[in-house]
Amino acid sequence: MYIHAFMRTIRNAGPRRDTAVQLPCACANVRRAARVVTQLYDDALRPSGLRATQFTLLQSLTLAPETSQKDLAGLLGIDSTTLTRTLSLLRRKGWLRAETGADRRELRLTLTPAGQREYQRVLPYWQSAQKRLRQALGEANWNQAMRAVCALGSSPRAD
Repeated sequence: MYIHAFMRTIRNAGPRRDTAVQLPCACANVRRAARVVTQLYDDALRPSGLRATQFTLLQSLTLAPETSQKDLAGLLGIDSTTLTRTLSLLRRKGWLRAETGADRRELRLTLTPAGQREYQRVLPYWQSAQKRLRQALGEANWNQAMRAVCALGSSPRAD
């Protein structure tokens, strides 16, 4: 089903605009919002050649260098298989280095100098998407949305 199936046109005194219909399922509403936001960021990042998922890893490893793959998966709320697939792309491009941690079973992930340069190169594209979304939501809704998604990200998961 496409997002557009859930849109309805609302007419008020102002110009016509499309507004998402609130569905009874929180999961459906959050997933729809995630798809729309991801598309906005992917569109902004497209000229850089990166996707939002790849940029997120560069940004996460910039903010939390020498983190383990397990901790990175927890931070991002993604499964190990998906993370491994995206990390392998960064490794092939020479942007990521994995070194054995204090516990020899653990790998510590760090951006290489090339990975740090790539992050800096792509950062303006991400900033553009961030600014566009922030302006579209308005400051109050932006702050509320950031608090809500952080709360959702730390909610208990079914194990």
